[in-house]
Amino acid sequence: MKKLISIAIASLLMAQGLFATEYHVAKNGSDQNPGTAEAPFLTISKAAMVLKTGDTVTVHEGVYREWVQPRNSGADVYSRITYQAAEGEEVWIKGSEVVTGWVKEKKSDIWKVVLPNSFFKDFNPFAEPLVGDWLSQTSDKYVVGEVYLNNKSLFQATSLEGVQNPEIPRNTKKPEDAKLAWYVEVTDATTTIWANFGPGVNPNKELVEVNARPAVFFPALPGVNYITVRGFHMSQAATNWAPPTAFQQGLVGPHWSKGWIIENNVISNSKCVGVSLGKDRQSGQNRWTIERELVGFNRELEVIFQAEDMGWKKENIGSHIVRNNEIFDCEQAGVVGHLGCVFSIIENNYIHDINAKRQYAGAEVGCIKLHAAIDCIIRNNILENGYNGLWLDWQGIGTRVSSNVFFDNDHTDLWTEVTHGPCMVDNNVMLSPNAFLEWGQGACFAHNIVSGYITFHPVLDRYTPYHAPHSTKIVGVMNFPGGDDRYYNNIFTIAPDSKLENKAAGTSVYDERPPFYPGIYRDMNTRKTDALPKSFVEQMAQGNSQSSRFALAMHVGSNVYMNGVKHYQYEEDAVSTAADAKIALEKTAEGIFIKITADGAINNVKTPLITTDFLGKTYYSNGYYENPDGTPLTLDKDFFGNARNTSSPKVGPFENLKPGENTIQVWKF
Repeated sequence: MKKLISIAIASLLMAQGLFATEYHVAKNGSDQNPGTAEAPFLTISKAAMVLKTGDTVTVHEGVYREWVQPRNSGADVYSRITYQAAEGEEVWIKGSEVVTGWVKEKKSDIWKVVLPNSFFKDFNPFAEPLVGDWLSQTSDKYVVGEVYLNNKSLFQATSLEGVQNPEIPRNTKKPEDAKLAWYVEVTDATTTIWANFGPGVNPNKELVEVNARPAVFFPALPGVNYITVRGFHMSQAATNWAPPTAFQQGLVGPHWSKGWIIENNVISNSKCVGVSLGKDRQSGQNRWTIERELVGFNRELEVIFQAEDMGWKKENIGSHIVRNNEIFDCEQAGVVGHLGCVFSIIENNYIHDINAKRQYAGAEVGCIKLHAAIDCIIRNNILENGYNGLWLDWQGIGTRVSSNVFFDNDHTDLWTEVTHGPCMVDNNVMLSPNAFLEWGQGACFAHNIVSGYITFHPVLDRYTPYHAPHSTKIVGVMNFPGGDDRYYNNIFTIAPDSKLENKAAGTSVYDERPPFYPGIYRDMNTRKTDALPKSFVEQMAQGNSQSSRFALAMHVGSNVYMNGVKHYQYEEDAVSTAADAKIALEKTAEGIFIKITADGAINNVKTPLITTDFLGKTYYSNGYYENPDGTPLTLDKDFFGNARNTSSPKVGPFENLKPGENTIQVWKF
């Protein structure tokens, strides 16, 4: 009996990770070894087969060409399974293989290689078309394969002529790189690739690689929980397009699981997605594209309800952390997620050069693109040189976007689309020409610097879900008459040379929405007009209650408008100045700096302390601007976490901003 009790206790302790083991992987190892420091495994995949809760595998310097597929889960946040690069050692995990044996075509700069299809084993990315809902592409010949020269991807040509005389994609951020191109033909037996590596370049003397795997670090099955991935260089995965209505595979990601930490990695060269926190295949797979019956909006609604039936809730899915990574050269998104991203934190990442090639595009492109970012925190990131910086689509409820720096994003810095909020946007620096696209309602902008245009766009033909606070439970669906937004304590400016039409509109884009006062919606619905401006009384006479002309009220006050930017016509305590902020961004070897010339007006505005009580609750979703745990939120810290003057907080993200010239370091390399 004592022996049985001892075995039971030992089993319990092992299950709790108290008998955790550290395994090792090295290039001089063998998968027949026990995986000790003295006799390491050769592959990370071997370690993935034996790791149990609480265990760690330390991977030593070298290049590992494999798709790591974790099999076992950690028990909880305290007893995880950890995959880590050895401290101070450069460890690469690549989804590619080296290709040699290139032969130069006569009288040209084109090189050719013929690979047997067995080279790719059970997955040939050059035979896999690039497809998916909401994908916009210029050719149906695009595939998920890539060719790399010294870790840089070449452009895909759609004909052999296009290799010799490459076409430069419109709006590409890499016009010089576009001159280096490849073309492929696949038969039942072979894959033939022609490539232009540039004048005088012999690919047999350089590092040339091709994609050979659909992911680098990604479980084959969902439900592998509490995994940490730390310190790796991960690159070159043949990921396919990842819309919210299909399986969202990334170069790295948890595959519909819970509690992952992805930290301190360098993630690059994914065909589509770098980090995926997205949905699985079972809840829907590109039905809009395949069937062409119901519109995509309906298919996405179906996905959400199907996921809820499959156990989509906080106990099972989400709560991931993505932090301290550099993510670049991914052609769809640096981070993507639908449903699987709920309750997650994305922080301290440098995400740049996303969709820079511009060979194809679509409605899922951004440095970060999230659907259903319920209670997600997105903070302290640099989002640079993407088509969109951050795109929060559908159900941005309880989301907080704080202390990020956005710049050089072509379409917009932040887009909130068909979401009811509450969504808190505070202490950010937004420097692209288009700063904010509001295609929803319930967003709060507080203590930001905004140097671009604001677009306000009601959406009456789409109905999306809203949820109980801090939950995936669906309460109802509604469309977007627009409004119910809050703007307090911001600095608005715009570059004098901006070519945008109506560039200085500022918050005046909301002038057709009434100012909020307690009881306004009761007055609207009972047609009491005493407190409403005349223009809204006239609208109500035409049927403006809960009709298609229903206008949600605005909460706007205490903003500073520089360089002629206009304010909301009903704004109280607005301060306007013709002074030019001369705002600029500078990148050096040391870091990223913001330069701004502040007018004395920053000291003349009467500012409130932004709190949960002050902001009130959103109209349709009936939610408060509060912390994910339900406690009240107070914006008593600035961009850097410095304490604010709570009796009179400074406008903008920096509490120490002073009149005159300011140079502020916002990122350290």
